[in-house]
Amino acid sequence: MEQYFSATQKMEQEVMFPSLLRGVFPQQEGEAPAAGGHTDLYERYQLLKAIKPVVEKGLACVTDQRRNSADIIVDTSLDSTNTDTALDEGADSNLEERLSHHVNGLQQVLTDLTKNTKALTRRYSQILEQINLSDDQSSS
Repeated sequence: MEQYFSATQKMEQEVMFPSLLRGVFPQQEGEAPAAGGHTDLYERYQLLKAIKPVVEKGLACVTDQRRNSADIIVDTSLDSTNTDTALDEGADSNLEERLSHHVNGLQQVLTDLTKNTKALTRRYSQILEQINLSDDQSSS
């Protein structure tokens, strides 16, 4: 999670002119840029910027829900009887599997977002280097 926030913070600090990313398409290492039907880096930048507050807010909501759930559990535990022991262990196992599946999925999404953010920042730096090199050559 911290890697994602670190990568997005770096992207926000480095990408001063997002319009430079218009018409630039992401490319894998050693491959030619793919322009067919893919979003350009400017659109990806806008998407990554839009996702960040959602992730931050989602974390805040999860934290709030945990606090509220803990309060509810404490409040209801005072009135509870032995009906809790009637829960089927198979259902608990299924819940654990589902939670594990979703946590793994969220972790993969954050990993992918982090990779995309770092790649975009790296590509932006390359664009700036090319601009600086062309300015240096034109002034010589």
